[in-house]
Amino acid sequence: MKHFNYINFMRTLHVFTLLLCCSVYTFGQISTKEKAAVDQIFAQWNKPGVPGCGLGIIKNGKLVYARGYGMANLEYALPNTPTSVFRIGSTSKQFTAACIVLLAKQGKLKLTNTLNQFFPAFPAYAKKITVQHLLNHTSGIRDYLLLASLKGLESDSYYTDEDLMQWLVNQKELNFAPGDDYLYSNSGYWLLGQIVGKVAGMNMADFAKKEIFEPLGMANTHFHNDHNQIVKKRASGYMPRRKGGYRISMTTLNMIGDGGIFTTIEDIKKWDDAFYKHSTFDQEFWRLMTKQGVLNNGREIDYASGLMIDKYKGLKTVSHGGAFVGFRAELLRFPKQRFSVAIFTNRGDANPTGMAYQVADVLLKDQFEQQKTSSQGNSASATPKPIKLSKKSLEKFDGHYWNDARSYSRKIYVKNDTLRYFRSAASESSLVPIGNNQFKMLVRGNVVVKFNQQKSGKYDMVFVVNGREIASSYQYTPKTYSAKEIKKFAGNYYSDELDIYYQLKLRNDALQLFIDGKEQFATKPVMENFFSNPRFGSLQFQLDNNGKVKSFRLASGRVKNLKFVRK
Repeated sequence: MKHFNYINFMRTLHVFTLLLCCSVYTFGQISTKEKAAVDQIFAQWNKPGVPGCGLGIIKNGKLVYARGYGMANLEYALPNTPTSVFRIGSTSKQFTAACIVLLAKQGKLKLTNTLNQFFPAFPAYAKKITVQHLLNHTSGIRDYLLLASLKGLESDSYYTDEDLMQWLVNQKELNFAPGDDYLYSNSGYWLLGQIVGKVAGMNMADFAKKEIFEPLGMANTHFHNDHNQIVKKRASGYMPRRKGGYRISMTTLNMIGDGGIFTTIEDIKKWDDAFYKHSTFDQEFWRLMTKQGVLNNGREIDYASGLMIDKYKGLKTVSHGGAFVGFRAELLRFPKQRFSVAIFTNRGDANPTGMAYQVADVLLKDQFEQQKTSSQGNSASATPKPIKLSKKSLEKFDGHYWNDARSYSRKIYVKNDTLRYFRSAASESSLVPIGNNQFKMLVRGNVVVKFNQQKSGKYDMVFVVNGREIASSYQYTPKTYSAKEIKKFAGNYYSDELDIYYQLKLRNDALQLFIDGKEQFATKPVMENFFSNPRFGSLQFQLDNNGKVKSFRLASGRVKNLKFVRK
């Protein structure tokens, strides 16, 4: 009789367990070649010792391919599977929107109700912010995650719903007038969650369970409003370390609305089914969910209610991504093709959105080719031919351009009779003229740069990607300061909206920012009385009649016009 080797037996059992846990589901409609191509997209995660993701491909109402890649938990070597429970970040917003739409259909609120009707403690501007503005990110309300950062809080800092409400009520101004613009705001969706609680008479986690998850049989999905709650089969979140390996990246925050959904690939398939079947949620529900927002000027935006409505290679898409702590997610739907891709990752360096489109490229390539053929002859989709412009015609676009939304500067100049787009010494691109004021950027993708002349004679530079305007910068005159001149901006500044002091000090001939005494960033002059740091934002200083600095306005991504007064 052979000697029983316990160690080898356990190793074999462990490998067998891993194979069982991988739970690769395949239900026809996807070939062996297509599966191999899909697996290749995730190949870098398809190994032990690294976090990865859960993948679900849904076609004509069937989960045609579902599997896990990498580890759900590195400490216990547990693999990701289609039943692993992931935090999906902002992909949760569609469920918050669904709660609001359900309450509207039940006659318990109107999308035209204003914020002050629910929360009268807000400043007067709340009378002009509607529920619809919150759904479409057109309210102008500053983003609370960025407010927390500007207060000096770290990613692992703890604060409560009560703290958050007080921060928002303290904001005296908005980023813009309600309905004037679109700017993504987590605050808006957190407020929607609070509105659900007020109107429904129960926490949104309970309301969503009763009205959405239980009717759809989504037994492993919930709004996670208690960080101490035990979640079976939960995937842990990770961030890569600079020197190799990973660190745990989770949160103790209990906010829901802007995020907070925990779910699985198998459960999200049931939500996708509901989009088509209309037995649980009728056609009117989905019409409201996918109705795109409209700005005050009549321009329709791509954002609806927790969903982005867009096109990819000529095909309509309905989607939303998510990113929070060590998790990244994407749910991408091609409604006319009845095709969806869900990718939930437990690593903070992942790009599931790009990967979802790669999966679509594999499985919808025939659809894309058909679309390409059917659009031949369409001048809008044809690539314009390059034209010749004189050096003088090119030089009128010469100059520096500032992007307010992202706080960065770009330089345009002529070199060897070619217009150049300068980002840094290591990164610049040629611009090939395709019109008198339009240029094709010689980079991957369909990027066009347009220059529009303003009444002042200066130009605005507009980026157009795949026919859509995505960014605009204005021409400005650069300003330099000596160390002596910079010193006049140094001092202590206070924001009563954040209840925080900022210190500006002259260090190494630069204006250095400190928050409550802790060193943060060095800023550089861009224009007169205007300093910036690309990671932090920009400071626009105001001077009194004697030329003395009295205050500055801070702009940092999703927070604009935040006032700091010199003390």
